Amino acid sequence: MSMRKKIQKKFKTRGYSLKIDALNSILAFADQFPGDDEGEAIDLLLDHLQMENLNSSVVDAESVQGVINLLLGANDAAEEPTSNASSLAFIDAFLVPKYRYDSVKKQFIEHTSSLPVHGEASSKTEIYRERFMLLLQRVSRAELFSMPAFDAEKSQFDNSEISPIQSLVVQIGRKWVMGVISQLEDGHFYLEDLSASVEIDFQYKITTGFFTENTIILAEGEMQNGIFQVITCGFPPLEDRDKTLNTHSGYDFFGNGMLTKEDRIRLADLERQAVNETFVILSDIWLDDEEVLGKLEKVLDGFESVEVVPSLFVFMGNFSSHPCNLSFGSYPRLRKQFGKLGRMIGNHPRLKESSRFLFIPGPDDAGPSTVLPRCGLPNSLTEELRDVIPNAIFSSNPCRVKFYNQEIVFFRKDLLYQMRRSCLIPPSAEETDDPFQHLVYTITHQSHLCPLPLMVQPIIWNYDHSLRLYPTPHTIILGDKSEQKVCKFGGTTCFNPGSFSTDSTFVAYRPSTQEVELSGL
Repeated sequence: MSMRKKIQKKFKTRGYSLKIDALNSILAFADQFPGDDEGEAIDLLLDHLQMENLNSSVVDAESVQGVINLLLGANDAAEEPTSNASSLAFIDAFLVPKYRYDSVKKQFIEHTSSLPVHGEASSKTEIYRERFMLLLQRVSRAELFSMPAFDAEKSQFDNSEISPIQSLVVQIGRKWVMGVISQLEDGHFYLEDLSASVEIDFQYKITTGFFTENTIILAEGEMQNGIFQVITCGFPPLEDRDKTLNTHSGYDFFGNGMLTKEDRIRLADLERQAVNETFVILSDIWLDDEEVLGKLEKVLDGFESVEVVPSLFVFMGNFSSHPCNLSFGSYPRLRKQFGKLGRMIGNHPRLKESSRFLFIPGPDDAGPSTVLPRCGLPNSLTEELRDVIPNAIFSSNPCRVKFYNQEIVFFRKDLLYQMRRSCLIPPSAEETDDPFQHLVYTITHQSHLCPLPLMVQPIIWNYDHSLRLYPTPHTIILGDKSEQKVCKFGGTTCFNPGSFSTDSTFVAYRPSTQEVELSGL
């Protein structure tokens, strides 16, 4: 990646865009540190820029040059500590690094060339291959499926081996297989891995989760009359986040840059101290509904008067009560409503001065298509709001946020309804009958935000990696029109803030303690 693109990516991650003259000044500054391959000088420049509390997210040469002069003067006097992260960083889905797993080298390899939005036919196949390889390498470390090197007796009775589907032709008896559920013929379901496919009998015991086409499962059973009769099946076991990071250290899966051990320790300490930091998350803010705007103003009034104002407001779509499709003819009015929202925020001086505002588009908002990931809201709609609130951030859906060391993923989609509708068999009620818990179990074990068939939810083939949940993040916010819910599972906090427009509900989240406060008017 060229230095120019690296700089633009780093600034966009922090919520800034660069003017040409500012970019040229930064390039000249970077040239003075020829051995800085990690871009630490740029990170330090960004850290100091954020301390300046700029009035706009568009950085000009004057602002940059002042910080550069300060840093170059300090460089002669004393060595400044560097950091790859500030307290809050925003990662657009289209900037998330892409890795593929190499089963021969047993390591991840980063894709360094550009990724076109319109991929080739092979890119579609790679979606399933890469999802499968990602989970297979994770399963290979699970205690049940990892084969001891020396104790053959223990290997035979206490551990299970995953057999390639192709080997079922010659092997007899019970076997474990792993594959993607697919429907190659109407009414006939198959399990596919990288070697072959086999028809399966879908009448069996299942574990928690939504079993849909495209989900990857582990199944135990045996071949009878050319059909794999499944005795029990479930999703690949989840791996502890720390174990994943220890196994694959040195990879920037999240997209916020690599941190040294010293940086992680320092940021963890700062995160523990940030007990007053609060995020306010609202989903479904219909700007064309005066009643909704009135309720939103009450929320802003309430937080304007608290002792410590929230550090971040997250507004997730939809931002219109009607889908913004080809028949939608009210774009000029919607643009004015965004301007009205900006003035509403501007009428709360403490919030405008101290809080940041993140906007994430919903499934029915204006944009090129409904395919995932979705780009941010068009500038033509948000220009008036940007004029009033210059530090507003318009990111993609999904969007990643880094709070010190904590990784947070925001995703706005009515996923619960679509997952339930696409289920091949009713979910098991043995462990839980809560649909939201089934949803959380599914996406965390699949390590993917949207494991639906592509005909149900299209995905940009070359950017499927931006929907991965690997390693499992600390917090997942699923903006859904269903009722408010919170679920803590396997060290991950997951919650749905509910629909603000229909239920008047929202969430206050304290990232330092991962405390979720379900709120409403």
